[in-house]
Amino acid sequence: MQWKKNFQLWMTFVNEYKNRGGRVTVGTDSGFIYQLYGFAYVRELELLREAGFHPLEVIRAATLDGAEALGWADKIGSVQIGKLADFVIVEENPLVNLKVLYGTGAIKLTEDNKVVRVGGVKYTIKDGIIYDAKRLLADVKKMVDKEKAKTNWKLKQPGIKQ
Repeated sequence: MQWKKNFQLWMTFVNEYKNRGGRVTVGTDSGFIYQLYGFAYVRELELLREAGFHPLEVIRAATLDGAEALGWADKIGSVQIGKLADFVIVEENPLVNLKVLYGTGAIKLTEDNKVVRVGGVKYTIKDGIIYDAKRLLADVKKMVDKEKAKTNWKLKQPGIKQ
């Protein structure tokens, strides 16, 4: 319970720091158990939202504020002529639900109470090259499956004999 209270205090502090003019940026590291570089990025966006940031403030923290902190605001961080720009294209509005920025999208309940997966990155544009994000995910899955087969690796699941 103390940890939860500490976490809430920290989130309040971060939001208040931003409200008083402090620059909050977004980034991830692998300093947390079972995390790989970059894979917790969307979760960090969600945490800023939980801390009280407006969704547009979250996007700004992830783009222009980060570029300013790096001293690169003249090169990256906003969409302007002459700046470098990498994009992700999604079919859902991330300002409504940041989870749609995950490669696999988010779970959503339809009006007729059916669970569906929505969103997810559809395309990534990096250095002017358009990548089909779903195809990239499928390619990575094939690579992982191939490596698992080579090492005869098996996922142990409760209740299933190996």
